[in-house]
Amino acid sequence: MSQPTSPPTLPAPTENRFVALLRRAGLLDWFLLGLMGAVVLAYLIPGVGSKASPIPWKAITTAGVALIFFFYGLRLSLDKLKAGLRNWRLHVVVQLITFVAFPVLALVVRPLFAGLKGEQLWQSIFFLCTLPSTVSTSVVMVSIARGNLPAAIFNASISSLLGILLTPLWTSLFLHTSADGGHLWGLATSLIWQVILPVVAGVLLNRRFGAFAEQHKGTLRISDQVVILLIVFTAFCESFAEGVFRSFAARDIVLLGLGMVGLYLAIFGLVWGLSRLLGFSREDRITALFCGSKKSLVHGSVMASLLFPATAATGLLLLPLMLYHALQIMLASMMAQRMGREAAVSVAV
Repeated sequence: MSQPTSPPTLPAPTENRFVALLRRAGLLDWFLLGLMGAVVLAYLIPGVGSKASPIPWKAITTAGVALIFFFYGLRLSLDKLKAGLRNWRLHVVVQLITFVAFPVLALVVRPLFAGLKGEQLWQSIFFLCTLPSTVSTSVVMVSIARGNLPAAIFNASISSLLGILLTPLWTSLFLHTSADGGHLWGLATSLIWQVILPVVAGVLLNRRFGAFAEQHKGTLRISDQVVILLIVFTAFCESFAEGVFRSFAARDIVLLGLGMVGLYLAIFGLVWGLSRLLGFSREDRITALFCGSKKSLVHGSVMASLLFPATAATGLLLLPLMLYHALQIMLASMMAQRMGREAAVSVAV
């Protein structure tokens, strides 16, 4: 008698590779949706997050910013930074692209933005161009593309530290920044108390509590994102309450998004050509590409609240950055996936 045959088993559904890459970056599950939700919520109830609200949003976000940079410093090892200094040509290229090429490119296209509305958009784009690179996303993409991972960690870390000084410097030269009624001393004090001192305190405590911070970095990352969502929510509440976006149509937002795609591709092409010209290895080229083309939403949100605390246009200031943030995740994921496959094929051959 023949044995009963078991029903055929269906293959387990495989997760879309692009979705898996976004999940590895840690930004797909709720953060991007949270950003959109914060903007929609601010549009529906602008009074809750504006300056007229009884909730002390300024004190809450100020404390949150200080904690973000404290825990960032806590995870920053001086020994790793010293070891990363060896590949100095790669580091110079990445930082020059991040803090020189980006702002210069924004200055070159400034004549294209005419009128008050155009000037507001250009200021938002220029602010984006002065920001440091991301940390986690850059490292994840370099890892996927099989680049120089230690160099990526070093460049992402040093970029964040340089941004504390260079972003305020660039914006003070070309934008009307203020931290306390236009007084530069107020800005310096805010940066010292909310950014520099927390970072220094975290670095000094790295040897004692660094392992603990690394062990709980997932939880700390979520807390960072919550603070960013609060900053975005309150910024857009104030902008909607003051009617900042009334003169902008949907077409303007679409064109701005296309401009962010063009900016990313232009920088990506510039880094690729420069890396080949300097004779970088494949691994170093990948690191330069993914570290040099990113911009940090975390630092941008924090710096916007520090440099432009008295303006209702902070929501508009963050709009290009939010678009660029989403686009750089999607475009970099596709590029990293392709480079990773190419590297795997070359190893197999």
